[in-house]
Amino acid sequence: MEARGERFLRQRQVLFLFVFLGGSLAGSDSRRYSVFEETERGYLIANLAKDLGLGVGELAVRGAQVVSKGNKQHFQLNHQTGDLLLHEKLDREELCGPTEPCILHFQILLQNPLQLVTNELQVIDVNDHSPVFFENEMQLKLLENTPPGTIIPLENAEDLDVGRNSLQNYTITPNSHFHVLTRSRRDGRKYPQLVLDKALDREEQTELLLTLTALDGGSPPRSGIVQIHILILDINDNAPEFTQSLYEVQILENSPINSVIVTVSASDLDTGNLGTVSYAFFHASEEIRKTFQLNPITGDIQLVKYLNYEVLNTYEVDIEAKDGGGLSGKTTVIVQVVDVNDNPPELTLSSITSPIPENSPETVVAVFSVSDLDSGDNGRIMCFIENNLPFMLKPSVENFYTLVTERPLDRESQAEYNITITVTDLGTPRLKTQHNLTVTVSDVNDNAPAFSQSSYTLRVRENNSPALHIGSVSATDRDAGANAQVTYSLLLPPHDPHLPLASLVSINADNGQLFALRALDYEALQAFEFGVRAADRGSPALSSQALVRVLVVDDNDNAPFVLYPLQNGSAPCTELVPRAAEAGYLVTKVVAVDGDSGQNAWLSYQLLKATEPGLFGVWAHNGEVRTARLLSERDAVKHRLLVLVKDNGEPPLSASVTLHVLLVDGFSQPYLPLPDVAAAEARADPLTVYLVIALASVSSLFLVSVLVFVAVRLCRRSRAASGGGCAVPEGPFAGHLVDVSGTGTLSHSYQYEVCLRGGSGTGEFKFLKPIIPNFQGHSPGPAVEENPNFRNDFGFSIR
Repeated sequence: MEARGERFLRQRQVLFLFVFLGGSLAGSDSRRYSVFEETERGYLIANLAKDLGLGVGELAVRGAQVVSKGNKQHFQLNHQTGDLLLHEKLDREELCGPTEPCILHFQILLQNPLQLVTNELQVIDVNDHSPVFFENEMQLKLLENTPPGTIIPLENAEDLDVGRNSLQNYTITPNSHFHVLTRSRRDGRKYPQLVLDKALDREEQTELLLTLTALDGGSPPRSGIVQIHILILDINDNAPEFTQSLYEVQILENSPINSVIVTVSASDLDTGNLGTVSYAFFHASEEIRKTFQLNPITGDIQLVKYLNYEVLNTYEVDIEAKDGGGLSGKTTVIVQVVDVNDNPPELTLSSITSPIPENSPETVVAVFSVSDLDSGDNGRIMCFIENNLPFMLKPSVENFYTLVTERPLDRESQAEYNITITVTDLGTPRLKTQHNLTVTVSDVNDNAPAFSQSSYTLRVRENNSPALHIGSVSATDRDAGANAQVTYSLLLPPHDPHLPLASLVSINADNGQLFALRALDYEALQAFEFGVRAADRGSPALSSQALVRVLVVDDNDNAPFVLYPLQNGSAPCTELVPRAAEAGYLVTKVVAVDGDSGQNAWLSYQLLKATEPGLFGVWAHNGEVRTARLLSERDAVKHRLLVLVKDNGEPPLSASVTLHVLLVDGFSQPYLPLPDVAAAEARADPLTVYLVIALASVSSLFLVSVLVFVAVRLCRRSRAASGGGCAVPEGPFAGHLVDVSGTGTLSHSYQYEVCLRGGSGTGEFKFLKPIIPNFQGHSPGPAVEENPNFRNDFGFSIR
């Protein structure tokens, strides 16, 4: 029954504890959980998914993690079940020492979206430590005249447990002369006081041996004992007295070892051995004895261990002064440890996002927390990064910060950033911690391909071989990967949509090389334009265009074509030259054109053969055939001239023309025989020939005079009626059109108008400009330029 009652009592205590904790949690912003110390690893603390109102899988989706101060992993979070498990055994005394309640603070960090939930875990003490006395035996000396009711302080025991499990009371046996009182210090520790109940008699009993027992409040309780040896002395009526009942001293935590922090002093009015004072610690804990050393003679307290403000910042040291007679006095030394900035700030990185897509709006790059173990200004923290970076720090809950982009990033300007996060405190001197982050920027297709030129001019010689490489276009893209891979395609020009571009050129889609698909003909197509489109492989794809102009370079593939005299296989045209002609007399003019252009169409003329060398000459640049000297009666009547027309191409091409020249005495003959017949008759009868020629000359002169007169009259009337013009008279030289059909590379027909012009006594034929003079841009060359001086004896003028 007794065991059952104790169990019921323990259950009530545990139930009361949980009700108390639950009430405190309900009234706070954060959840508080509890666990007994020494609980095995893997113990289920709580189901966080349920407490946070989340589904089981949402913890993993939102990147939940447990963050503890100092990066100590006391907990383990199961993302699948949402259970918060104990990662290791917890020792309450190691974690919190004498502090009660023992609270471990931790946070649940949810990253997507960012949320921080603060939680607390209370580590409940279990009775795993017994009260311990630092000495196995206490010796007391009491005067025999000590009055009953005298209180004698005793050394206390220490119990590392807290609450009910800590030291609760003291008992003493046997107790015929004394009983013990349990007292509490200001820090909550309990110490015993021995109370004399009955007067002592040294003659009856010189010493007493008592057993002091310290009991804690655990169930079952633990205990510790110490023997008290009491010596009964003769009377010593003066106890030592300290100059101060309380000493307060401040000492920097970085004070060197063996430095004297304070000196206590006590005096005794007795003489001799009864007045000799010695000093010793009283009620000193193990921590105090490890940290300080007391000189028993001088009372100097020296530092024998380095102090740490962050571990323990206040020491309460009791000093006892005893005289030779066994009397003692007490004083207390309060040692305040002054914080020194000896702990640099700590930065704990929780998450980092890299790479970051360029052009993205404000993006969380990293989440981290900062802390400093120091206090005051030494524990105040500032956090910053370099000013020249497109990032900024934003404070979040408690000591958490987020590193976010300040503006959209541009990978083409900078693809990687090295960010140094500097955390500094406000102590003197300031301590800082730096953490380096490398953040890369991923590419987005935001740059269209750019051509090296907005327009390209390519030249290709006509008659080229098919599939000839004629040039290249080039475009670059500042993006990366597939966004920078450029492909090329051809575009028809908007001003010439009917251009057969697909049969003219092709382009290599990968490198932009252009090829001519067939042989080009300058005379048919001198130039053409088309567009080239450069597109990347991004999504969506971006593109740009450039204009390509292809100029066909003329090749000397057209020989000169003679327009006059006609070389059409009909009866040859005979040029008449009077024997009275002066040297330099214009016999005729060879007119030729060349289908090529440039220097390939520059024509030159050369007399290759002549019936009588030296009689005629040809001007090289205009094709005029003139007499080189005066004619004589010995010169033959019929002359055959072979004129070579040659262009200036490389290699040069040429054509030849045959001229028939007949020497006459005048232009009066009504009928001009063929040269062969005339020559035969001349050989047969020279006198008859001469007579015929003279008659013909006179008749011709008369007829020409009449025709000129009539032509002049008609031209004057025509000018008066229409303001100018040329009448075509009737007669042997009636006006007509000379139609020369193009052959070879000439694609047009040329018509030349011949009319008789009136003048002062002489007739003149004029070869007018072609009625259809369009050569598609070809220059006919110097040979077809208008030359008003191109006349023969008949007054012909070829223009």
